[in-house]
Amino acid sequence: MFPRRLLWAILLTIASLPCAASAADRPNVLFLICDDLNCDLACYGHPQVQSPNIDRLAERGVRFEHAYCQYPLCGPSRASFMAGLYPDQTLVHRNAIYIREHVPNVQTLSQLFRNNGYFATRVGKIYHYNVPKHIGTSGHDDPYSWDYTINPRGRDKDDEDLIFSLRPGSFGGTLSWLAADGTDEEQTDGIAATETVRLLEEYAESEQPFYLAVGLYRPHTPYVAPKKYFDMYPLDAIEVPQVPDGYYESLPAPARASVRRKKEQNDLPDDLARKAIQAYYASITFADAQLGRILDALDETGLADNTVVLFTSDHGYHMGEHGHWQKTTLFENAARVPLIISGPGTTARGQTAQTPTEMVDFYPTLAELCGLTPPKYLPGVSLVPVLKDATKSTRKAALTQYANGYSIRTPRYRYTEWGENGQLGRELYDHETDPQEMTNLAGQAQYAETMARLSQLLRRRIQFAKEKPNGVTQIRFDNRRRVR
Repeated sequence: MFPRRLLWAILLTIASLPCAASAADRPNVLFLICDDLNCDLACYGHPQVQSPNIDRLAERGVRFEHAYCQYPLCGPSRASFMAGLYPDQTLVHRNAIYIREHVPNVQTLSQLFRNNGYFATRVGKIYHYNVPKHIGTSGHDDPYSWDYTINPRGRDKDDEDLIFSLRPGSFGGTLSWLAADGTDEEQTDGIAATETVRLLEEYAESEQPFYLAVGLYRPHTPYVAPKKYFDMYPLDAIEVPQVPDGYYESLPAPARASVRRKKEQNDLPDDLARKAIQAYYASITFADAQLGRILDALDETGLADNTVVLFTSDHGYHMGEHGHWQKTTLFENAARVPLIISGPGTTARGQTAQTPTEMVDFYPTLAELCGLTPPKYLPGVSLVPVLKDATKSTRKAALTQYANGYSIRTPRYRYTEWGENGQLGRELYDHETDPQEMTNLAGQAQYAETMARLSQLLRRRIQFAKEKPNGVTQIRFDNRRRVR
């Protein structure tokens, strides 16, 4: 544990610096992120999942209906939004990479705040971690991004031998779960909430401007939560998504491979599928309870009025939709993320924004809300106009990529190309008639004009997402040999 007296000394020292004085009147930032959380939340219309604390945050902020990650995998997504760059600009396309291996001089989101007098703190997972292997460590963290870090470790690590897994002994990459004994506070995320509450109390007393990023591990596999949360979701009330016969033949080969690549998770028996969904829902509600403790502390310390809160996930998640479990597809389930922003500068409170939104938009948005000047190379757009008027639109489409595929989501359509110029297949889904994206319209003559128009838009977006950021050094590896 970081010594309390030493933390106070650091805070008081930073508060006395000239740059800190200039930050004193600016809002604080509380960045909250869950791991592997899709939009199965009450405020997003889910009929079963109980998320009262996320819901109340939505009531006092702006909820974004159509927010999308840039890459549906933890490491690339987190490197992308922390750098404010697309994955083809960070060059991070897989897990287990430190961001500065590829972009050594990038100024990350929290680093911008740190350089402008804010005390930047990380609690839990912000950059990639191997979960649960790296819980309690720094994982693939970036030390330049923070003044102070906390790596919570709870009884979920000690109870790993009790966890059920479809692949015994493997937890992070396969369906696995545990209805745990003990209290919330004993779990890793419960400890993270406790530490965050303590920090908020100290920041309130010291009046030190802060950028506080809190990354919860749930609902990432293994789905571990106290038993009481499992009891909230009876198995007989769980509905398992169904896939019609012949469905997979309607997909291009790369899309089919993306949903069928984990053999042990294909065609799950109904009882196992229900238990997996129950455990995922339980983990969401457990994480929501920890977020509630943090939001309560924000109110009780008096910091709420001058703190921007951004809540999100790193990507979406399948729970049986398209016959797939977990992430790594270019369907809506994996690409879409929850996004709620509240606090100073948010006047459209309690409203829902429909504009397509990307996670690279976080960086310029938080910078503008706090009066900071972000790097000029950022490709994202500020969402501040939407926070003032939820009917505003900042984008025509949102871009997501995975493996050798790119996809755009417009207000009506999802259009995807696999391989160079779509040589390996294309997909088109009309969300007005097919919100579940189960009917691929690509190749149908009546949609030829629509596909041509969306293909042009997609290729412009791909070209833009590949542009080298001015002033950012990129290091590529050819068989692990550095190539600038």
